[in-house]
Amino acid sequence: MGEFNIYGVYVPVFLIQAILAYVLLKIVSIGTDKIIEKGWIALPSIFNLCLYIILLWFMHWLFVLIFS
Repeated sequence: MGEFNIYGVYVPVFLIQAILAYVLLKIVSIGTDKIIEKGWIALPSIFNLCLYIILLWFMHWLFVLIFS
């Protein structure tokens, strides 16, 4: 994995994975916001950070699986 050439501009694969993971985080956070409002999660910011890291790992795993 390295980079994609999009119209002469080299875009790192990790940047694409990070953007896709962020979009997925925004979709998932619609459901998790209800849990946070009820008080089931003590530290919501750390929870969201960990959720983003898990989604980023999933996107990386998916790219490795598809493009290898």
